[in-house]
Amino acid sequence: MINTPSANSSSASSIPADDPGRALTVADPDGADVPHISVAGGTYTVLVSGAQTAGRYCLVDMLVPAGGGPPPHRHDFEEMFTLLEGELEFTFRGNTVSAGSTVNVPANAPHAFKNVSGKTARMLCMCAPAGQDEFFLAVGFPVEGRTSPPPKPTPEEMAEKGKLIAALLPKYRTEMVKM
Repeated sequence: MINTPSANSSSASSIPADDPGRALTVADPDGADVPHISVAGGTYTVLVSGAQTAGRYCLVDMLVPAGGGPPPHRHDFEEMFTLLEGELEFTFRGNTVSAGSTVNVPANAPHAFKNVSGKTARMLCMCAPAGQDEFFLAVGFPVEGRTSPPPKPTPEEMAEKGKLIAALLPKYRTEMVKM
């Protein structure tokens, strides 16, 4: 007879017991139950938040307009991009490369990306640990859906967002850099 421990038994396993307080997350990028925000002219949809993963990671669906992308920056968390549509150019530690299907940016490394495809690019961005999702929600403009056009903020609204971003960068362990 083989004695197999059940999932709830207290065996000598180094894997912690299941946490029934955590739920399965199922996200539809076009669903009404996921937040959509406009950041830097793109539309970001938070598919899986840090709150849903106990802070382990977040997953964001990004639509980046032609020519769009963030300025050079760095942060103390890993960031992985999987390109679904379009073409991106990444600048990593000052060197520019054409992005393949998946790019992993190590923590603390200066980087930026730009959509060079001439049309909207779509990618998934996973950050580990989480927190970038909260930053996007704090600094972005809410939009109705994933494919909704981004708002056209006034110069005054953009100046206010700029001040907010500058104030929040340290909290979200990010800094702007020159490359």
